This record gives sequence, structure tokens and C-alpha cells, in this order.
Amino acid sequence: MSANRDAQYWKQQLGLISHIEGGAYKEVYRSGLQLPHHTLTISHTGDRAASTSIYFLLERGEFSAFHRIASDEIWHFYDGDGISIYEMTTRGELKHHKLGLNIENGEQPQIMIPSGSWFGSRVEAGSYCLCGCTVAPGFDFADFELADRNVLIQEYPQYAGIITELTRI
Repeated sequence: MSANRDAQYWKQQLGLISHIEGGAYKEVYRSGLQLPHHTLTISHTGDRAASTSIYFLLERGEFSAFHRIASDEIWHFYDGDGISIYEMTTRGELKHHKLGLNIENGEQPQIMIPSGSWFGSRVEAGSYCLCGCTVAPGFDFADFELADRNVLIQEYPQYAGIITELTRI
């Protein structure tokens, strides 16, 4: 982390705005190539851009609430501190991914979350994380589902603790 760069610096320089799941973001790429609905999964609700990309920033004390989307999402680390991404797979497994550059501590500079998985994230040590998320087929809010705490706990009672920590409703 650069000494003169903090979360506020990145928010101003990159023009980040509040995200519905928590944190701040800005879309920076949306492919002009459109994939027709009939070539996509049944989880996609219409035509989609081939790929999209955003900047995403979380500060300590904030979290990205559990949500799922219809496409694969690749997270890329840019600046700040590592981030924990908690994934509940479509098979019901809980995975704890660490995004960052501290390889010796189990962090990786890229993490892939498959379509259909529930996932949420937070900064657990340090002050902020600036990362990027690339989605293919491209992200559309029509394919975004924010988790309902009670419904998710009913489905995954063994993960009630982390679900409670990373949901708002």
C-alpha cells in the first residue's frame, strides 16, 4: 500500500460510487460484443455483453454482502490490503479465498468465483482493498441476487455465523 494513497484517494481518483452489496465501484469496461440469450445459461435473463469489468473498493468495517450472479467472476488485486472472499458453492461447500499479494499467507492476486455460488467479502486486517472484478458473460443487475439472511441460513445452517456477518436482511 502506498503511504499517500488511501481509500478516499482511490474513490476520488477513480470516481467510485456506492454499490448495493456494500463498498464502492465503477464500471470501466463493457464489451461491445453481445452474446444472444439463446447461447447463454437459463440463469441469464437476456442478451449479455461478452465481458464487463469494474473497480471495487472495500474499507475495513464494510462488507460486500452475500450475493450471486449468473456468470463467472474473476477478482484481481490492485492496492491496499488483502481481502477475504467467502464462497458457498453450488454443492454446499464453504470456501475462504484470500485475495492479495501475501502469497506466503495464502493470498492470491486473482480469485475466480463460479456462476451460481453465493459470495461475500470483507477486509479482515488493514484498512482497505482496491480490486477489480471481471465478469463473463458480462454483468447485468437482472442476474444479481442479494441473499436473504433467513433463507440462506435455512439452506446452509452450518454456516449461520458467516451468513449473519455478511448479510444485511
